Amino acid sequence: MSALRVVEPAARPTGTSLRRCQVLGVLNVTPDSFSDGGRFAAAAAAVARGIELVRQGADIVDVGGESTRPGAVRVDEAEESRRVIPVIHALSAAGVRVSVDTMRASVAEQALAAGAVMVNDVSGGLADPAMLPLIAAAQTRCVLMHWRAHSEVMDAFAGYHAVVEEVCLELSKRVDAALAAGVGADRIVLDPGLGFAKNAEHNWSLLAGLPALRDLGFPLLIGASRKRFLADCVDYGGLAPDNPLDRDDASSAVAALAAAGGAWGVRVHTVAPAAAAVRVASRISAAGFGGR
Repeated sequence: MSALRVVEPAARPTGTSLRRCQVLGVLNVTPDSFSDGGRFAAAAAAVARGIELVRQGADIVDVGGESTRPGAVRVDEAEESRRVIPVIHALSAAGVRVSVDTMRASVAEQALAAGAVMVNDVSGGLADPAMLPLIAAAQTRCVLMHWRAHSEVMDAFAGYHAVVEEVCLELSKRVDAALAAGVGADRIVLDPGLGFAKNAEHNWSLLAGLPALRDLGFPLLIGASRKRFLADCVDYGGLAPDNPLDRDDASSAVAALAAAGGAWGVRVHTVAPAAAAVRVASRISAAGFGGR
């Protein structure tokens, strides 16, 4: 697999290299992820999918070997490593920028050695006390997500008096922990954790509260793709709200709004519409600041 090469996109026309939101393409190397579990469980299929995501416009391919859907039971460390490390190694060798979606420091360490350029920890360093020191020592970029409990029980922790304020406070504590561990402030990305210990109302409030989240002073990653709260929007065209794939249009709409709202990145299953959205958002932003 190391012989695979990414087909480079055609050169962009002069003047289109505006600073813009990053697109993270989701690559679940799992049998049980909520929307595409099993499709890319084989390493060869996963590598081919990762390269296709880049062709569609992904800036980074986010590789995960453990489902974090509501109710998911954790896999052991050896199985998670077996799933993701060969895929990360092959994609990195093919020139793909890869992040590893893991809560385990040992898996993150192997992934970085295999060529990953970022660690996406949905627990924000809470699940494994070795994670933040590892990230600090590796001097790598990390995503710290708002998280309260593992997937088996997280729905029981979806209690908030003021969700935006509480998520901001809890993310601030994760930033403090990361800085205390030696992680550079310029290497931290925050994620409000849509769908993790949150109901639909909480998720919509967090999206509306994007300015408050940005006021934390760190880049933001928004991951709404195909999540169950988007079923609220699937009431047209004969689509099925309970089918995660039928939430793709709503997912792309959130990606567009997040990019326009100043998010650093969006994490998506269907890449091409998000790739278009972030480019349109960058054009509109540039016109608003300097195109009058």
